[in-house]
Amino acid sequence: MEPMQAIYIIVFVLVLVIYLLREKKRKPVALPGNYDDMMEKHVAFYRNLSQEDQAKFIDKVKDFLSYVRIHGVNTEVTELDKMLVAASAVIPIFGFDEWRYHNVKDVLLYPGSFNNENFSTQDGELRTLGMVGDGAMQQVVVFSLPSLREGFRREKDKENTGIHEFVHLLDKEDGAVDGVPEILITKQYTIPWLKFMSQEIGKMKNKRSDINIYGATNKAEFFAVASEYFFQQPHLFKEKHPELFELLEKIFHQDIDEDGDVGEKN
Repeated sequence: MEPMQAIYIIVFVLVLVIYLLREKKRKPVALPGNYDDMMEKHVAFYRNLSQEDQAKFIDKVKDFLSYVRIHGVNTEVTELDKMLVAASAVIPIFGFDEWRYHNVKDVLLYPGSFNNENFSTQDGELRTLGMVGDGAMQQVVVFSLPSLREGFRREKDKENTGIHEFVHLLDKEDGAVDGVPEILITKQYTIPWLKFMSQEIGKMKNKRSDINIYGATNKAEFFAVASEYFFQQPHLFKEKHPELFELLEKIFHQDIDEDGDVGEKN
């Protein structure tokens, strides 16, 4: 490891240790006065909820922000940015009551892409837009802030960096990021899920699928990429991949009807 790389990692570890040592009991979160307008304008998932479910969504946003800290690294973080991080976290777990992420305490927002080995924005290959930390960066999620914003701005796209990384966190809850979220999926659906994943990855490699080819990297990336598509463009996903759509509804406990409304899966 180069000396500068070691210095970058040491600095980040020290900063995170200081934050953890200073951590106190979290207080109720005060959201921006215009939070409803923010969510209506920027988060399509929220816009498609009933008023009752919108209130539930905001309660989950408040809860998330009460135990996860959001920091800008050489970049300014706005109230909207914090709301988008929280929305990214809440969307995949909306169908679960009283869910909390046990494997994240800090979210770092970078001014652009970064090196996933030393988290530098100036050194090495700067290709990473989002990453779930490991080792010394355990319980940390890192995002390129422009990429996070873009995922919500381009509503008709199939990609959303924020959702992608929080789906990885859900996958990680059982101890392994392997594309099989055992904490979410019941045993009766595990084999069908593995079957459809393998079949679709084969189609992707042969250019016979409209799912982002990055999902063919491995099963963990397939789960995250397919989930982005599912939440960003549910009706198109259902049309193109009906069996996978039905399984993801069961995994996430969410039911998306013909009008685009979202509810809990019975």
